[in-house]
Amino acid sequence: MTLFLTSVANQGEAEIAIAGGADLIDFKDPTKGALGALDLKTLRDAVVSVAGRRPTSAVTGDLPMDPQTVSETVASIAATGVDYVKIGLFDDPRRAACIAALASLSRTTKLIGVIFADEAVDLGIVEKLAAAGFHGAMLDTAKKGSGRLLERRDSAWLSGFVASCRGRGLLTGLAGSLEPPDVPRLLPLRPDILGFRSALCAKGERTARLEPRAVALVRDLIPSDRRYVKEAEEAGDRVDYRLLVGRGYAVEPRDGSSRADRIFVRDFIVPVRIGAYRSEHEGTQRVRFDVEAFVQRGTHAPSDLRDVLSYDVITDAIHRIVAEGHVELVEVLAERVAGAVLGEPRVVKVTVKVEKLDAGPATVGVEITREKTAEAAILRHFAPTASSDSSG
Repeated sequence: MTLFLTSVANQGEAEIAIAGGADLIDFKDPTKGALGALDLKTLRDAVVSVAGRRPTSAVTGDLPMDPQTVSETVASIAATGVDYVKIGLFDDPRRAACIAALASLSRTTKLIGVIFADEAVDLGIVEKLAAAGFHGAMLDTAKKGSGRLLERRDSAWLSGFVASCRGRGLLTGLAGSLEPPDVPRLLPLRPDILGFRSALCAKGERTARLEPRAVALVRDLIPSDRRYVKEAEEAGDRVDYRLLVGRGYAVEPRDGSSRADRIFVRDFIVPVRIGAYRSEHEGTQRVRFDVEAFVQRGTHAPSDLRDVLSYDVITDAIHRIVAEGHVELVEVLAERVAGAVLGEPRVVKVTVKVEKLDAGPATVGVEITREKTAEAAILRHFAPTASSDSSG
């Protein structure tokens, strides 16, 4: 399950975030840079006001990479009672020394190392964080206004970052001027946390006040929990699929009538390492993808991102699959793309056409259609995606 982190500047905003369904309350001063810190008294009072209703975190500020300064600041912030302390680890020769200096504090404090997608990033830093006992790693952007996370790093790279963290037992967070359309593109990567500030504020200005409607939009885009399944389990009943269908999770009916819309990507050409011949292992070939995803239609006309499936989800999936390495058969490639698209909760059927354009005088390829049952769609929607620590 991916958690929704909301960055807030004061107690009032914390109340807006809690009322809007945020999973984690992150305290920072957005007027003081990427990781501007609140003063200790304000932070302590804010943590008291939350009163354990949500886990809390706080940033250390845009500190110089001096081990003593970083250690002393982390200790001071931890003493306010926050559940997590987020430390900005800027691109600096002393960064590794700062990480090592925090090893002793990591025994009593849940430390989150924040690294920046708009700086040089060596994924070897993830191993250093794990070795020092950090609780997690978060990717953010240092220069706000200079581009969103997905403009700095593509889906395939971000997938590698998440996998590297997960492989070392670290909680993984993604942030960095994220906007609502980024949510469906990042959820397939299964991060533990998605962090927001600007998108939740008036006119997208991170120094403006949180807007409840903006918080509600992002909350609805991130599946919050398995609450409907949990309700049924607590009542001692099996999941009532008819009830879930009534709540909007119906899939393509079996009577031939259509309740699904088609989202398509056509003529998407990507260089791919593909082919069974030895010579085909020496480089890439142009491959064309045509994908049609049949998406469960809602009970009303689409009005915002909560009602649609973005085509970016499909193209991102293709990029991630291609980045995994050489594929011998177009059939295998088509199956992987179909599986990724069907992994989206609202997709009930998908048609994937894969064509090799450089195989000779003719275009060759395969077209497949795959679908899932109503039960599979429901279980996929509520299946846990990643281990998350939300208890604080």
